[in-house]
Amino acid sequence: MEKLNQNIFLIGPMGSGKTTIGRHLAKLFGLEFYDSDQELERLTGASVSLIFDLEGEAGFRVRENQLLKQLTARKGVLIATGGGTVCNAENRRLLRSHGLVVYLKTSIENQLKRLNKDKSRPLLQADDRTQRLGDLAEVRNPLYDATADLVFSARNSSVYATAQALHAAILGRLDQLGQEQADADS
Repeated sequence: MEKLNQNIFLIGPMGSGKTTIGRHLAKLFGLEFYDSDQELERLTGASVSLIFDLEGEAGFRVRENQLLKQLTARKGVLIATGGGTVCNAENRRLLRSHGLVVYLKTSIENQLKRLNKDKSRPLLQADDRTQRLGDLAEVRNPLYDATADLVFSARNSSVYATAQALHAAILGRLDQLGQEQADADS
């Protein structure tokens, strides 16, 4: 485990593995792990669902942005963001300016498998989950692509194997970015 001198931010749709893979990845890099939704629940004492019920999505997004400002200001962190974090332009700027942004890309089919029994996600409470995930993807996928320094297709292998593969991909991307910076400086 090498200590990485770089923050890493995982973005992507719900069910892409940001939290599960992120925990393993943080250990591999020696970074402190945060899940932004779980951290928000810890700080407020309320579930994401309850915040949505009481304040609506707009109120939740304000809280999410305030928390993201605090978390991105830290050093040595890996943050698994909520699926809608990228919908706010300021959030995209915060992520891009404070670390390496990794988009965990997955299919709607994989999301449906992973979220099959999940009843806790407010935006997933719909009669037609496939349609709901498709609608979210249509809006959010271009934002994920535009924000990411690295796009990584979440695999159907074990969490550990996926984290190992992502670890290698991040190291490769950081080397590439370092070389691009060196070329720009010369």
